[in-house]
Amino acid sequence: MKKDNKPLGPSQRMLRVGELVRHALADIFARGDIEDEALVGSVVTVPEVRMTPDLKLANAYVMPLGGVHAEEIVAALNRHSKFIRGRVAPKINMKYAPDIRFFVDDTFEEAGRIDELLRSDRVKRDLEDDGGDEE
Repeated sequence: MKKDNKPLGPSQRMLRVGELVRHALADIFARGDIEDEALVGSVVTVPEVRMTPDLKLANAYVMPLGGVHAEEIVAALNRHSKFIRGRVAPKINMKYAPDIRFFVDDTFEEAGRIDELLRSDRVKRDLEDDGGDEE
């Protein structure tokens, strides 16, 4: 807890609602309910949905399979966000359905960058130097 008694991370309710929205979105994408040229033949995954504390806004992070045309797909999803919200609403059983914004999920890219750094010669050299000091 911080000094002002506010939690540092998302509340359990925010996490639970985010997971409900994530499952609803995955179901909608799997069934192909959205008709848009940019989405034809694309398999879209939803690794994470982050809710605002008031539960009125859902930030959905999506990634097409293989990462191909990610920006175009996110733009298409944002164009159809009101339609998607209407499809999500009955699935999550809440008084108000959140507005949904879509973003490209870059966690895989970031993980790849970190992995590349960890495998670099500089880090290997540092690890080898540390191993000799412990004797």
